[in-house]
Amino acid sequence: MTLTTQFYTMLAMVGVGSYLGAAVDTYGRFMKREKRARWIVFLHDLLFWLMQGLVTFYVLLKVNEGEVRFYIFIAIVCGYAAYQSILRYFYLSLLESTIQLSISFYQLLEKIVKMTIIKPIQLLVQAIIFILLGTYKVVYSIVRFLLILIWKIIKILTLPIQWVFMLLWKLLPKSFKKYLEILFRKIAGFFSLVKNRKHSIINRVKEILKKR
Repeated sequence: MTLTTQFYTMLAMVGVGSYLGAAVDTYGRFMKREKRARWIVFLHDLLFWLMQGLVTFYVLLKVNEGEVRFYIFIAIVCGYAAYQSILRYFYLSLLESTIQLSISFYQLLEKIVKMTIIKPIQLLVQAIIFILLGTYKVVYSIVRFLLILIWKIIKILTLPIQWVFMLLWKLLPKSFKKYLEILFRKIAGFFSLVKNRKHSIINRVKEILKKR
């Protein structure tokens, strides 16, 4: 390994150390350990450090074809220390500003979507429902009015027929009227008997089916 390669490797590992410091702070900002179960935190930590190890090895592979030397670890520690003492405050301020800006942008985008897409759809649906309800009320009122009008017309038209029947009824002999009254009672009694028998037969069939 040449001196130039060693120098580039040192600079790269110092950068990796600073990157690891920033990655740890970013991970801690979004992880919120106190609100998560321990096994979830452990799993996330394992995956996080595995990813950082892969990133470090990839950088090392690009710089010096993956040769590991003792000074590499010192360079990483120096980079991490430089980040903690110099860059950490500025990075955390930038990270927080970026998060707040992203939240504000998301809220603005949400409002725009609501005002341009969701709100018009809601208004359209409400207008359709209002029109349908209004149409239903109008049609119901018209149909109800027509039915009442037709019924009244029928009653008026059948009045002469009713008068004729009443006149004929009055002209009938009393004996014949009594005979008709008895006949009507018998017919009503027959239908009542048929109705009662029908219910009794249905109940009997249900009992037989339950026993089976």
